[in-house]
Amino acid sequence: MIPTDYRFITPLDVLFLRGNKLFGAPGSYGESLIPPWPSVAAGALRSRILVEDKVDLQAFAENRLPHPSLGTPMDPGSFTLTAFHLARRYMDGRVEMLMPLPADLVISRDLQEALQLQRLVPTALESAGIQHAFPLPLCPVLPAPQRNKSLSGYWLTETGWHQHLSGARIDHAHLVPQGHLWRLEDRVGIGLDPQQRSAAEGKLFTMQAVSLLQRGHALDPLHPTVVGDYDVGFVVGVTGATLPRSGTLRLGGDGRGAQISGMEHTPSEPDYAGMVQQKRARIVLTSPGIFDAGWLPNGVRKTDQGDYILALEGVRGRLVCAAVSRSEVVSGWDVARRQPKTAQRVAPSGSVYWIDDLQAQPEALRKITTAGLWDPDSDNPSRRAEGFNRFTWAAW
Repeated sequence: MIPTDYRFITPLDVLFLRGNKLFGAPGSYGESLIPPWPSVAAGALRSRILVEDKVDLQAFAENRLPHPSLGTPMDPGSFTLTAFHLARRYMDGRVEMLMPLPADLVISRDLQEALQLQRLVPTALESAGIQHAFPLPLCPVLPAPQRNKSLSGYWLTETGWHQHLSGARIDHAHLVPQGHLWRLEDRVGIGLDPQQRSAAEGKLFTMQAVSLLQRGHALDPLHPTVVGDYDVGFVVGVTGATLPRSGTLRLGGDGRGAQISGMEHTPSEPDYAGMVQQKRARIVLTSPGIFDAGWLPNGVRKTDQGDYILALEGVRGRLVCAAVSRSEVVSGWDVARRQPKTAQRVAPSGSVYWIDDLQAQPEALRKITTAGLWDPDSDNPSRRAEGFNRFTWAAW
């Protein structure tokens, strides 16, 4: 297995984690995106590596000076972002990753107003006499005895995440409210006149700033005596390059300051042998998926008989069900070329795909997890290096 270098990133200021909407025009409002795209972390880390190695940035940007692990902007090297997750670090140094709710997990309240967690179940609706236009043979159905409004704004602890992946019942203690992790603040910006090099009259806009909670901050503004004993930041994992163990980064819009520090992390491995024996499993995206066929993962093809077959790097199976949230659009700013990156529609993190008739060896499942959902002849090496199309296997 390729070794992964992990680091913990702590912001030193509020962050501007810009989404994909234009802003800056008079009266515009720029929203922040939590969690940000993995390319945000990849760009910050690569910039730090270039500066630390005293690389001529202009020559690198013009593809005239390749870096041993970063390659060039046109031809990336071995550097690959494999993990980028929200996390919190406790006083004893322990770091706990936090994961957004996957698409097959629904939170609601029961009649006693207590939180309840329910899983979507792949179901054949034709047997119940229900007609539908879903392209796959099974539909993800919520088996609920009564109608409930689903809740948002919760995150899973690392333990709760692994409970969900293994198919075990999730303890409510492993749900973390969004309000215990960050606050949003509105900041007013002023447009500049490039000729006069001064503020332009009447050009005010608003940006949403993200303030990740740090140790000692009140968890609930209404109860200021209840404070958190952790710092909220990000965990990053990288293969193919050595990351600095300490120092600062320029992170997000406006290059706000963040601190990078070393950490030890040994990720839990799925039960590959059990999945091979049961011949079925779930694929859960841990980063946005840039797929050639939209919501369909790379490696899945529709046959003339109407089946959706997964055939990728020694892994074969039949896609029978999927829970994919509303698609998103990823773009960004290309620093080397000084222009926007091509906008691409993506399947969001947390999307779930159920695979039946799974035919693979445990080592093949491990290999495809390490590589991500990319075709071997993919013509998008930059997005691969930035950490898109990452996933994990889960029990079904």
